[in-house]
Amino acid sequence: MHDSALFLIEFGCLILGLGLLGRLAGRFRFSPIPLYLLAGLAFGEGGLLPLGASEDFVAIGAEIGVILLLLMLGLEYTATDLVSNLRTHYPAGLVDAVLNAVPGAVLALLLGWGPVAAVVLAGVTWVSSSGVIAKVLGELGRLGNRETPAVLSILVLEDLSMAVYLPIVTALLAGVGLAAGGLTLAIALGVTALVLVLAVRFGRHVSRFVSSDDPEKLLLVVLGVTLVVAGVAQELQVSAAVGAFLVGIALSGEVAEGAASLLAPLRDLFAAVFFVFFGLHTDPASIPPVLLPALALAAVTTATKIATGYWAARRAGIGPRGRWRAGGTLVARGEFSIVIAGLAVTAGIEPSLGPLTTAYVLILVLLGPLTARWTEPLATRLTGLRRHRRASGPSAPAPPGGHETIEGQDAIGRT
Repeated sequence: MHDSALFLIEFGCLILGLGLLGRLAGRFRFSPIPLYLLAGLAFGEGGLLPLGASEDFVAIGAEIGVILLLLMLGLEYTATDLVSNLRTHYPAGLVDAVLNAVPGAVLALLLGWGPVAAVVLAGVTWVSSSGVIAKVLGELGRLGNRETPAVLSILVLEDLSMAVYLPIVTALLAGVGLAAGGLTLAIALGVTALVLVLAVRFGRHVSRFVSSDDPEKLLLVVLGVTLVVAGVAQELQVSAAVGAFLVGIALSGEVAEGAASLLAPLRDLFAAVFFVFFGLHTDPASIPPVLLPALALAAVTTATKIATGYWAARRAGIGPRGRWRAGGTLVARGEFSIVIAGLAVTAGIEPSLGPLTTAYVLILVLLGPLTARWTEPLATRLTGLRRHRRASGPSAPAPPGGHETIEGQDAIGRT
C-alpha cells in the first residue's frame, strides 16, 4: 500500500510538472521538448531527485509514447500522398540524406564509436522534427507559402525513409548476423510495400472495418490494433514504431481524422513521458564532455539542412527568398532523433551517444524556430551588401605614377 501511494504521488508530481513546463513553453511560443528533456535530466541518474517507485511505469509509458508518435504521423498521410511524393521528390530526399546523415556518421567514426553508432548518429542528424516545423510554419503564417510544399515533401520522405531505416538500426543493435539482418530488412521492405499497396487499393475497406460512430469504440479499436501490430513488428525485429506508422497509413478519411483527434491528448501525454524517460537515462555530468562535439555537429548540420531546403525549393522553381525560408525552416531536430538515439541507449552500444544526442537536440530544437524566422532576412541583407559593394567598387584603373584613388570609399560616402 505504501509503495502504491508513493507511486501515485511521484508519478502525479511528474505529470503535473510536465503540464506546467508545457504551459511555460506555450507562453514563450517554443517547443516543450527541451524542457521535457531537462526534466528527465533533473530526475534521472545523477540528477537532483532521482525517481524510484514510478521508473518502471515511465519506461512502459515511453514505449507507448513512441508508438503513438509514429501512429499519429502515419495518420497525417495517405498512401497515395506518400507514393506521389516518393515519385516526384525523391531527388530532394536523396540530397537530404547525404548532406545530413554523413556528418553524424563521420563524427561517430572520428570519436571511435564504431560503425553501428555511426549508423545511429547518422539518423539522429538526418531527420528533422516534423512536429516542431509544423508548429513553426503555423505560427509564422507560412502554411500557404509557395516554398512550403517543398519543405513538407522533404519531411514526408524522411518519415517514409524511417520505415526502412528503423528496421536496419534495430537489426544492427540486436547484433544479428548479415543473413539475419538482410532477412529483417527484406521483411520490413516487403511489409511496407504490402501495406502501401493495400492502403491504396483497399484503404476504404480497412477504414470501414475500424470505423465506429462511438468515439470510445473507435479509440479502443484503433489503439488496440496499433499496439498488437507494433508488438508483432517488434517480435519480427522490424521495429514497433514502424508497425504503428504503417497502421496510421492504412487508415484514411473520416476514420483517420476521428482517430487523430481522439488520440492527440494521449500522444501528447505519452510523448512527454518518452522525452522525460530519455533524459532519465542521461547523467547530466556526462553532457559537458560531449558539448563541444554537439555544438560542432549542430553548426555543420544547420548549414547542411539550410542547403537542403534551398536546393529543394530551387528545384521546385521557388525564388531566392523562398529558398532561404525553406532551408531555415528545416533546421529543427526533435522527436525522431530522440527515438533513434533511444534505441541505441537501450541497447547500450555507446555510453556517450545519449548525452551527445541530448545536447544536440536541445541546441537545434531551440535554434530551429530562430533560423526559420531569420535565415531569409539575414541572407537577403548579406546579398544586398555584396551587391552594394560590387556596385560601389573601383570603376577606373589607378592613374599612372603609383598614386591610387579610393573610388569605392568615395562612392560609399556619396550614397
